[in-house]
Amino acid sequence: MNPPLALLAELTHRCPLRCPYCSNPVELTRASGELTTEEWARVFREAAALGCLQVHLSGGEPTVRRDIVEITRAAHAAGLYTNLITAGVLLDAALMARLVEAGLDHVQLSVQDTDPAGAERIGGMKGAPARKEQAARLVTQAGLPLTLNAVVHRQNLHNLPLLIETALRWGAGRLEVAHVQYYGWALMNRDALLPTREQLDEATRIVDAARVAHRGRLMIDYVVPDYHAARPKSCMGGWGNRFLGVSPAGRVLPCHAAESITGLDFPNVRDTSLRAAWEDSDAFNRFRGTGWMPEPCRGCDRKEKDWGGCRCQAFALTGDATATDPACALSPDHGMLAAAVAEATSPDFRYRGFD
Repeated sequence: MNPPLALLAELTHRCPLRCPYCSNPVELTRASGELTTEEWARVFREAAALGCLQVHLSGGEPTVRRDIVEITRAAHAAGLYTNLITAGVLLDAALMARLVEAGLDHVQLSVQDTDPAGAERIGGMKGAPARKEQAARLVTQAGLPLTLNAVVHRQNLHNLPLLIETALRWGAGRLEVAHVQYYGWALMNRDALLPTREQLDEATRIVDAARVAHRGRLMIDYVVPDYHAARPKSCMGGWGNRFLGVSPAGRVLPCHAAESITGLDFPNVRDTSLRAAWEDSDAFNRFRGTGWMPEPCRGCDRKEKDWGGCRCQAFALTGDATATDPACALSPDHGMLAAAVAEATSPDFRYRGFD
């Protein structure tokens, strides 16, 4: 069994933004249910002992936690490369200095759009774009590498060239152009977010050209939506294969959206060790490898490349987590994706938030 390479530490579900494509589950954990500083420190030590090399400090917005500096210090002390995944709207010079002193290695900053009005509408927060630019400046002035994460969809893809220019202007060394993946809040807002095939093709052309034009200056990662695919992606490198996540409440997950699959009992770090969760839990072993696969996956020559695609997507669309991912053209449910694209006409969002 391979060790996990990275740990996604979802420190909180609290966030000043309300993005309608948020990867957090629809049922959000409140502050009272979050792991403590000491519990996170233990998780980091166990992750390093298990073989993890890096930790992504995420949320929600991780900087809403008053102990974010202590958490960062604990991750650094465990020997993990520390990456802060942030909206940047709460980051100021004093906090940046304390995070650097605590051992922060890298910052990934999200952007919703280049048009301020569009960014405010998508994120649901006034003044956020200016705060993000200031956050980018603080990161680069501190000498830390900066990644810009641009989640793209039907309502901001027209500004993709400007998003690339923004990454260059803000001094990012890496840009993630990540099409929305449709689970949780994004699935709820699918009709407002799904791009057309023409938009996807134009975005791909723009990214390909930018990779050539800015080679050596800006690395561009590109994540496409499954809804226009003929074959599924290798989701998270395979279920329980290379990725490990811990939710704010301590649930140990093989991917960030795994809690959307009902009927699986995920272990909790308050009750078990990270190693036991990774190696022995029923939830992690349920879709690990290829033995669980139905046909046509079982007989497919790509089964150890795409690992059957995404279990969360299969469950979200068919109600059956063992079903062939509908992103595959061989799935009997593949037509659902084209139908969803054709029906996606709404301009309105249902914003992320606590009930």
